[in-house]
Parts: sequence; structure tokens; C-alpha cells
Amino acid sequence: MGFRCGIVGLPNVGKSTLFNALTRTAAAQAANFPFCTIEPNIGEVAVPDPRLERLARIAGSKEIIPTRLSFVDIAGLVRGASKGEGLGNQFLANIREVDAIAHVLRCFEGGDVTHVEGRVDPVADAQTVETELMLADLESIERRMQNLARKIKGGDKEAAAQARLLEAARAVLEEGRPARLAAIAEEDRPALARLQLLTTKPVLYVCNVDETAAATGNAHSTRVAEMAAAQGAGVVVISAAIEAEIALLEDEERAEFLADLGLAEPGLDRLIRAGYQLLGLITFFTAGPKETRAWTVPKGTLAPQAAGVIHGDFERGFIRAETISCDDYVAFGGEAGAREAGKMRLEGRGYVVQDGDVMHFLHSG
Repeated sequence: MGFRCGIVGLPNVGKSTLFNALTRTAAAQAANFPFCTIEPNIGEVAVPDPRLERLARIAGSKEIIPTRLSFVDIAGLVRGASKGEGLGNQFLANIREVDAIAHVLRCFEGGDVTHVEGRVDPVADAQTVETELMLADLESIERRMQNLARKIKGGDKEAAAQARLLEAARAVLEEGRPARLAAIAEEDRPALARLQLLTTKPVLYVCNVDETAAATGNAHSTRVAEMAAAQGAGVVVISAAIEAEIALLEDEERAEFLADLGLAEPGLDRLIRAGYQLLGLITFFTAGPKETRAWTVPKGTLAPQAAGVIHGDFERGFIRAETISCDDYVAFGGEAGAREAGKMRLEGRGYVVQDGDVMHFLHSG
């Protein structure tokens, strides 16, 4: 399942440095000039989850396989991108292909890295990018409404439903607010998301601070947090420069380095988990002597569809799922102990998979 989180922002805010640290590669060229990233770079990262090791130890697994998330490093946007400035059309197309947006904002001072607009103001930077995305959405809605008009005259109900959602999105965009804030019924949200408007995608603000503010944040990141709270968006404080250093260290050195900085874990771990949550994803596990493995599904996934993530035949021939919560699996020493304690449940087709479920699927064929 290809869940993709796009890394966006103005040029020179630390996107490529962050991406390099995420993937521990130099695939994205980090340089101090705009548009050094012309093609989007895609890197898969493991989602940190301490539950995996605990389950694997109890199950006596030979291998541990974490679930993964794709990050896409998208070249820097500038004012006028919606009209094609700074290779804007290409960049906007790349954003359209991701499921969520991690918006990197420069929250550090320092004259050695040039800001494309000559100032450090992360809130204004966020508004610049959001404005370009909103303008692109308005233009897209205008084109779509013209195409839908003919179908609606012919009595096409699906076209009428799309037009209703596009009108709701246009109303908030014209107020200068993103389409994700459109006043529509909750059950219409999936249909709105399928229309692929740029500003319907969930957003996580990533405050890139200097080393001294990595543990506590600073005045710039505080302003971003206030903006995010008002929008119902997520926020993570991280130092891309520190993460780039950490990515090159061995595990023991990394722990010592983090302790010296007053950090409990790498900022990238928090960023990856926040991106995972932003996409509305949960993890279930399979555990046995061969391997303990984490699997990704969207919240609300039913047991047969979760089985299908492992293998299509499991979904087609689904009978039931033997299910133990991760906490119970650990507390009772594994499957046998949980079964004896009455903590194993037999769940059917209507069961909604919960984060942390340890599952064994019974199927025919």
C-alpha cells in the first residue's frame, strides 16, 4: 500500500537536508540555491514502533519487519507557482500525487543560508505556499465546473454530487481558507478527498530549528504551533542539521549524542510517526517463529480487508481472525498465554481492526 507524504516548502528551508536524513542517503542534492531538487525524490522509511521488538522477543521470531512510509521530496515552491513561476506547474503536479503534506518551515536565523524572500518568517512562508495551492485549486475548480455543467444538464447525478462538493470547496477558498475546511457532511469527506484538490490534503507543519532549540523550540516555532492549532493541523519541531548528523552515527553514538542535546529520541522518529498519524493509518501485527511483522491499514479497516493486505487470497477466503491486543500478548507471554487467559478473540467480517492488534487470519483455499 503506497502511502506517500510529500515534503514541501519554500527553497532553502531544509527540505532536502531533512529528506537525506530520513532516507540516510544523499539522493536529494542539498545545495544553497533554489530549485536544486527538480525531480521529486522518493524514499521509504521504517515507521519506528517499540512494540515490534517486544512481540518478536516473546514469539521467538528470526526476523522483524517494520511497516513503511514513503516520503517525497518536492522542489521548493515560490510566490507565483500557481501561474508557473519557478517550475511551479511541475511542482504542483507532484504535490497532487501525495496523500499528505509535511510543510517544512524555516524557524532558524543565520545569514549563511539564503532565504528566497530575504527574511525569516515561517508563518508568512506557510501562507505563501498555501496561497499558491489555493489559487491552483480555484483554477482547477473553474475548469472542472465547466466540464460538469454539460453532464449535469444531461441528468448525471454523480456530476451533480461532484459539483456540489466543488462549490463548497470554492466557497472557503474564496475566503482565503483551504478546501479541507469546507462545510460539508462528514460522510462527504472521502468524496471530497477523491477530487484531488491540493488544499484538501492533511498538513503537518515541520519547524526546522537550529541545534540550540531542538529540544525546546523557539519563538518562531511557537508562532507556527499557534497557527497549526487554529487550523487543526499537526506540528513537529525538528533540527534538520542535527538529524543529518545523527543519520551518520552508530546506535551507541546516537544515543549519547541525543542525551547531550536533551532529546529522548531522534526528531525524525517523531516526524515519521506524525506523518503516519496524519494519513489516518494504524498498525496491526502478525507474530510467529519466522517473523514478527507490522502492517499498515487506514483507520476503520475491516478484518477481511486487513487480511487482504497480507495476501489477496486471505481476503477472498476470509473465515475469521484470531485477535489479541498487543498489551495482552505481552502481558500473558504470547499467543498460548493470552488464549488460556481468555484474551484471544475470534472476530468476523464486521470487525474493525484496532491499532496494536496481533492477528492470525483463518481462511479457505
